[in-house]
Amino acid sequence: MTDPTQGPSFFQDPYPTYAAMRSRCPVQSVPTGSDGHISYLVTGYAEAREALGDPRLSKDTAAFFAGKGSRRRLHPAVAHTMLASDPPRHTRLRKLVTKAFTTGAVAELRPYIARVTDELLDQWPVGEQFDFVAGLAAPLPVIVICELLGVPEGDRPDVQRWSGELFAAGKPDVIDAASHSLADYMAGLIAAKRLDPGNSLLDRLISARDGNDRLSEEELISLAVLLLVAGHETTTNFLGNAALALLQRPAELEHLRKNPDDVPAVLDELLRFDSPVSTATFRFTTEAVTLGGTDIPAGVPVLVALGAANRDPERFPSPDLLDLDRNAASHLSFGHGIHRCVGAPLAKAEAEIALRAVLIRFPGIRLAVPPDRLDWRHTRLVRGPASIPVLA
Repeated sequence: MTDPTQGPSFFQDPYPTYAAMRSRCPVQSVPTGSDGHISYLVTGYAEAREALGDPRLSKDTAAFFAGKGSRRRLHPAVAHTMLASDPPRHTRLRKLVTKAFTTGAVAELRPYIARVTDELLDQWPVGEQFDFVAGLAAPLPVIVICELLGVPEGDRPDVQRWSGELFAAGKPDVIDAASHSLADYMAGLIAAKRLDPGNSLLDRLISARDGNDRLSEEELISLAVLLLVAGHETTTNFLGNAALALLQRPAELEHLRKNPDDVPAVLDELLRFDSPVSTATFRFTTEAVTLGGTDIPAGVPVLVALGAANRDPERFPSPDLLDLDRNAASHLSFGHGIHRCVGAPLAKAEAEIALRAVLIRFPGIRLAVPPDRLDWRHTRLVRGPASIPVLA
């Protein structure tokens, strides 16, 4: 049995492969690695939504890998995050961070996001080729989440590099080393903040920890690392995918140029069309489950392909068409259920502010290379172009 998601063209455009798999069966087994183990890949919308909300699919990776003798040496604070846990632990940890990402809390951040966006766009060269990812999509989210957490400016380049290395598919040693660098850095930052407190989100989490709010020191470090990484890697890909989708469609791009106030209304369709998180994070069955007519035994991983689910024609007619008038609010790009992305309001605010600013300030922006020459991130977890050469 071969894994169709490992072909050379898959990262460039996974959707034909997903469509072919979905048409055969929306839930099917695929090989995992070279050791003969299998996982189940979910490509249908209804089945993906059901799987994301099914409590029989656990996210407790520590329980799954216990006793399996893995050679990996991920730092425990990275391996055992809130994302990799079930209730009641997940419920307790999520409650501590939810307030920071409410619509009201994000509204207070909007002037800062707008200011950083303008400062980044001020550096764009006019009439020369440059990289949209390096010039906006990568730095904006990391600056914003670092500001929110209270990470000093001088430390941000290191933090961004380590975070990127956590997604180095096929390089377990690089991922493991980055996990230790990030966790060690966060432990040091927490120690420094205890000596000189501020008013950042990280300072508030430290107060919760030191106020004995049932938060262990490792959980505190783990939350900080998770918010940092999840708070910018995915938004970078959201911005890159959205910009690329528009740059390849002059009529849609022109419409938004003339009507920049329409940007908030089209974000859900841009998220649906090319999801920045291609495959939801790890889940496994705690008992035998039947999903989409497929029997899945207990104790096996279930991979929910969010990008595939968002292109299911049963849910979204003509799914390969970017339709800016479509109501795509039910997309699964932020997940679904108790693990739905807590930072969704912040990601949408950043994308809205950044895309509007680019359209207004650089009305002539266009791709500088043919789309098939673009280099994509080589990982199944997140999806996004590694760079987007443009002319403005």
